[in-house]
Amino acid sequence: MSDHNNNKDKDKDISDDSNKEIVKSSAENNKQIMKLLTNMKIDPDQPHPFWDTQPVPKIDIVVEKSGPIEIKTLDDVRKEPLPLPDLFEWVHININDNEQLQDVYQLLNENYVEDDDNLFRFDYSVAFLKWALQPPHYLKDWHIGVRVKSSKKLVGFISGIPATINVDTDIVKMVEINFLCVHKKLREKRLAPVLIKEITRLVNLQNIWQAAYTAGLVIPKPVASCRYFHRSLNPKKLVECNFSALPPRCTMSLLIQLNRVNEKPKSATIRPLTKEDVPSACALLMTYLSKFGVSPVMTEEEFWHWLRPQKDVVNCYVITDAAGKVTDMTSWYTLPSSVIGNAKHKTLKAAFSFYNVATSVPLIDLMADALHFAKKSDFDVFNCLDIMDNATFLKDLKFQPGDGNLQYYLYNYSTPTKKPADIGLVLL
Repeated sequence: MSDHNNNKDKDKDISDDSNKEIVKSSAENNKQIMKLLTNMKIDPDQPHPFWDTQPVPKIDIVVEKSGPIEIKTLDDVRKEPLPLPDLFEWVHININDNEQLQDVYQLLNENYVEDDDNLFRFDYSVAFLKWALQPPHYLKDWHIGVRVKSSKKLVGFISGIPATINVDTDIVKMVEINFLCVHKKLREKRLAPVLIKEITRLVNLQNIWQAAYTAGLVIPKPVASCRYFHRSLNPKKLVECNFSALPPRCTMSLLIQLNRVNEKPKSATIRPLTKEDVPSACALLMTYLSKFGVSPVMTEEEFWHWLRPQKDVVNCYVITDAAGKVTDMTSWYTLPSSVIGNAKHKTLKAAFSFYNVATSVPLIDLMADALHFAKKSDFDVFNCLDIMDNATFLKDLKFQPGDGNLQYYLYNYSTPTKKPADIGLVLL
């Protein structure tokens, strides 16, 4: 947990140089974001009993070219589910069944990513889960859980969704793996590897052999190690939640002043994405993403699913030219966190940068407008990875670095290690 300094000096004038020091100090104190976004790292020199058996590059291997690691056929795939201890049973979760979806929400809400100090826990909404788990052509069999036979309580979950990923110009059919979660009381039962093996089996049965995923843990072997940055939008609330602290020689009023955003958007014509924008907006995004070493390939149908504005799920704003063609777009998704044990606040509302493309305006101005709209929608913090071209605006827009990294991984596919700026893929 960050050191907190609550000294207040309301009567002292602070120079511009001091202001810069305050912002720097605030970044050093405000480390909770990365404690939330990454689990405790594993020493890469440690053995990894499960991952050392999987088709992934070893930690110390230097990968020189891209391609599959292991070649298998459907004949090699087990046809029956993996065995579970007698107390448990496999289930396929029907996301369109409200009761089953609520079970997934409750499991994640109570047991998913949590910071080291037990102050914050990701709180994926039910609407968010339906959006994340049901893209075009999703397979319901790839939403799998483990229940206790006697009580039917859901104690484990993992999901896969279909994706087409460009890796160094090779177009590969994959799945994106997400929401791996095991109940806290069963963490020592080794259910997680079994869940991974079972989703792998089910994906392989569809003749798909590669996957993409992210984690805070360092396991064999990251394609890229990326860092989260955060921009405070509601500093008073963040301090009250112990998410951050007042820097030395800083008053709350000054901290609020330092984190102000524009009261009006820089672009007079920026507006929410509509379905009529999809053909030009999708073409714009696909052209932009094609320059990165790892990036998604979307159809217009998939683009509309992922970027269609939905309240408290995803926002997307566009700028068009005189002919109505989309020239710029900015987007973010909504991922709040439960605030644990705080008498005043129960939820921290966070925006996570999604996909941004600027051609007619500077990217920094486009992102300034994103901050404006996020603030207007009562977000408390705006988070952003240093992937794609994001690093070009982070400093000037007063984003502060977190204190850890988010690792990108590919399963059964090796590729030379990438810099964050080579990554064009955002996983939820």
